[in-house]
Amino acid sequence: MTNLGRLPDLALRSYGGSVVAASDESFAEKEALIRPGPAEFRPHTFGAKGQVYDGWETRRRREPGHDWAVVRLGMPGVIRSIVIDTAWFKGNYPPFASVEACAADAGRSPDELTGWAEIVPRAPLKGDTAHEFEVADRHRFTHVRLNIFPDGGVARMRVHGEVVPDPRFLSGLTVDLAALENGAVVVACSDEFYSSPNNVLAPGQARNQAEGWETARRRDGGNDWLIVALAGAGTVAVAELDTSNLLFNAPGSAALTGIDARAAALEDEDAWFTVLPRTRLQPDTRHRFRLDGDRPLTHVRLDIFPDGGLARLRLLGSLLGDPL
Repeated sequence: MTNLGRLPDLALRSYGGSVVAASDESFAEKEALIRPGPAEFRPHTFGAKGQVYDGWETRRRREPGHDWAVVRLGMPGVIRSIVIDTAWFKGNYPPFASVEACAADAGRSPDELTGWAEIVPRAPLKGDTAHEFEVADRHRFTHVRLNIFPDGGVARMRVHGEVVPDPRFLSGLTVDLAALENGAVVVACSDEFYSSPNNVLAPGQARNQAEGWETARRRDGGNDWLIVALAGAGTVAVAELDTSNLLFNAPGSAALTGIDARAAALEDEDAWFTVLPRTRLQPDTRHRFRLDGDRPLTHVRLDIFPDGGLARLRLLGSLLGDPL
């Protein structure tokens, strides 16, 4: 995978994505397309419809046409790459696929979607392979449609991109400036041995350790950290550091610093200021702190001491303008 594959998966089910329609799902359900994690497979596990697959699989077509599935993105934005993964589909994968995208309000039903644009032209596929396609279109999209020719099975589809929130739901309100769904993203990190640092910005509560950020054990006397580009320039009133599910590997303490990158470079160490001083943390606990500072900031650095993990980071505050 390219570096584009490190961008958030805008379609992921745990980020609010939904497979809202499909032409057929006779052998395996359409919802599997956007499940988190890689597809699993156990040979010789047969159900009433045949071998059980962790993916979307249509029947063998005996008439002209092709199969398709429509996904509503959990986090609308600019799509940078599409991954079509045919893992475990070896004799029943589609030989070709294409992807279209459109923009619509969330309340639109699948049959009301219009203005589809092709973002991945029809391309050949292989069995049991993850195919990555770069996307050049820089429009904001809310839905994608996967077309397979003529039929077959696809294990997963990943839609990597940059979140572009609707400013109508951010301006003038108290919002989570560090939320992935509001456009925040981790731009630097000391370590991501066990899981992605962007997990700490994900929607909802982490259900287990894998849904948070966890680093390797440090043996050098230093500490781990990450830097978050916020949804936009703003002020933060409440910080939440959540160590839920981290029973024996939560950090001993943590600190937050901030910077206004409109006035200084991130490399300027003197421009960073304290948002939350180094504070002791407890395992498996949601820690909430009211903050007194009213200095504008665009980026926040989270330092954890010395290592460990965090389930979620929330920074509630107000935007000073439109999202970045």
